[in-house]
Amino acid sequence: MARRRIRRLRDRSVESELKFRVSGPRAHAKLRAALRKKGAKVAGRYHEENYRFNGPGKSTRNTTLRLRVLNGGPRGVLTAKGPATFVGQVKTREETEIAVSDVHATLDLLFQLGFKVAWTYPKRRAEWLLDGVSVTLDVLEFGWFVELEGPPATLPEMARGLGLDPAHALRDSYSVLARNYIKRKKAKIVSLTPPVTRPAAGAGT
Repeated sequence: MARRRIRRLRDRSVESELKFRVSGPRAHAKLRAALRKKGAKVAGRYHEENYRFNGPGKSTRNTTLRLRVLNGGPRGVLTAKGPATFVGQVKTREETEIAVSDVHATLDLLFQLGFKVAWTYPKRRAEWLLDGVSVTLDVLEFGWFVELEGPPATLPEMARGLGLDPAHALRDSYSVLARNYIKRKKAKIVSLTPPVTRPAAGAGT
């Protein structure tokens, strides 16, 4: 009897995005006003806790694995993203996303499979929809940002229409920015910690 071939499963989407760092809350307020004027609609507001993982296969596959916990509750999204490519400043990469109803069970499953949390970072996000493009206003510990995700051909022009220069778009992901921020924060703590001076032998006797 011939062996049945198992079809290779592939349930991936392609995301294309432009991400910008902005100056702060006034910049977000200006963007909200521009979005309303253009007829954009709010799709949602929520808080995220992001877990970035290292584990089996990470040294050989150029894939990032991340679990987002939404609004501090049990729901979340597990995401695997492939390597990024750039056309101009527009970043494109494959991703697979799975909605999870029990974040704690998902974390336990990943731990049992040998994955470890490499770092975490919170994010506050407001998502707007404008002409088929998702525009998110994001606040993280290390700055204020805006991200446009949608058809790559439309992103640069939409960015310009919101007063953003595509030439200044960021190439790093939030995950990489968070890792660098955590490293700088730890280094600063170490540099501010006064050295411990050990008493000389016999001192105080």
